[in-house]
Amino acid sequence: MRPAVCESAENPPSGGFSSLEKGFTLVELVATIVIIGILAVVVFPKWSGTSGFDERGFRDRVVAGLRYAQKSAIAARRTVCASFSSPPASVTFSISTANGAANCAVGNALAGPDTNPLVVTATGNVTFAALPANIVFDAAGRPASGAVISVTGLPAALAITVEAETGYVH
Repeated sequence: MRPAVCESAENPPSGGFSSLEKGFTLVELVATIVIIGILAVVVFPKWSGTSGFDERGFRDRVVAGLRYAQKSAIAARRTVCASFSSPPASVTFSISTANGAANCAVGNALAGPDTNPLVVTATGNVTFAALPANIVFDAAGRPASGAVISVTGLPAALAITVEAETGYVH
């Protein structure tokens, strides 16, 4: 038979802690508060805003629109134009009504894949600089000249480029 053992502060239970010693130490609590403070200053502000996402989204939509405009020019054998304007930052696409037109002065809005007029409008405080302000694709999909569109808030490596000879948009 085993002798009876009284569990008290002098004889802790087999877990190693008595009921009086459960909890966290002051050092553990302070370390946790410091880590949460660092996260609050560094990480949480990045999660709360859309900085960078609006700019990148606008850039991607403009690239897709320019590629669609080039392919529409080839498919319809018509001149397609992209006109940049601001504020708000937007790109409007139009297609000429006549074969061999030099520009889209006489034309209609280019219908997008959803059959609505193709217009890309930026959200938030997105701005851009487009040189030239209008891009004209001929019936073969070649632009009248090359173009570079810089979207604010993005690195220069993410500028939109339209190649002069091929019309390749990247």
